[in-house]
Amino acid sequence: MGAQTVVADVADELARRVVAGVYESGDLMPSVRQVAEEFDMNRATAQLVLGRLESYGFARAHRGKGFVTRDVRADGGVEVYRRLFQLSRGTPEIAADMFGDIVAEERTIILDALLGYTGSAARLDPADVKAAVDELEGIARTPDPDLRAMLALELDLVRRLLTELGQGLRRSILNSIGEMVLDVPEAVTAYYAAGPDLHVLVWRALLAVWESDSGPSDAQLSLFEDLFEMYHAKVVARFDELVGATVESADERAARTA
Repeated sequence: MGAQTVVADVADELARRVVAGVYESGDLMPSVRQVAEEFDMNRATAQLVLGRLESYGFARAHRGKGFVTRDVRADGGVEVYRRLFQLSRGTPEIAADMFGDIVAEERTIILDALLGYTGSAARLDPADVKAAVDELEGIARTPDPDLRAMLALELDLVRRLLTELGQGLRRSILNSIGEMVLDVPEAVTAYYAAGPDLHVLVWRALLAVWESDSGPSDAQLSLFEDLFEMYHAKVVARFDELVGATVESADERAARTA
């Protein structure tokens, strides 16, 4: 095992302890000597480990004091949140809370993109969209669908809609959300809680609406929004199940995290 792999692995272990609350915000992290002794490495490598933890955004160096844990949930940016989500899988309740936040943000962006595109005059090349949906269906019909490839395709389709609508900031946020989710297998699986075929059917239905002259009625749009909400509730519940989080209602979760 190379030195860089050791540094990364030990830094991840210390980061997991931050996530799990072993080291709370403002706590002094183990010293270089303590890290070297615990993980059987020399002090130069231990210094690299703590430097890596700082680069992750999980600790901050204080001259004459050492490395102090940051409040990663409150202070961290997108990259910190992404790593925090990756490492939270060993602490199911934290992972579930974070995934719920991710899904809520993603749901708003995607629903607004789909409805905004449906109601606008902007149009992508229908042949390109159909080709992407055909590819999606081809994956869904295989005996063991590659869900990660499907999700990447769907995110790319929404990304194209946002580009066509001139929503660059939302596209950037969606890109970050996509990276977070695609990094975590349980999250990818959860997005297909209702089955890969349903995703294909939805895209086919949207294609039909976009190619028609009349467009959807208000009642159809309202039904779509309700179904979209139900689908995402199922996604969150499936993720909770996969990571072993305690099953609880949305109201219970909101009260616990308030």
